Amino acid sequence: MNHELWLEPDGCQTFCLAGAHGDGARALLHADATLVWQVEAESYFEAMTRYYSYMDWGDYQTDFPEQDTMTYKELGWDD
Repeated sequence: MNHELWLEPDGCQTFCLAGAHGDGARALLHADATLVWQVEAESYFEAMTRYYSYMDWGDYQTDFPEQDTMTYKELGWDD
């Protein structure tokens, strides 16, 4: 699934799913927020790993590996 990184005018960020699954998050964005990066990922863990790499924050860690590594397809989510 495609994920988006949005930058707010105050420097805050929102990293969310593209498409209908991210509609709620994008509805909260400032009108002047800009889309700065997009990435495809098969799972939440993969998306966050790529996001951390993009931001140069080191390795992404999770307390819920069994759940976070499930693919979106396994969770029944459509693109």
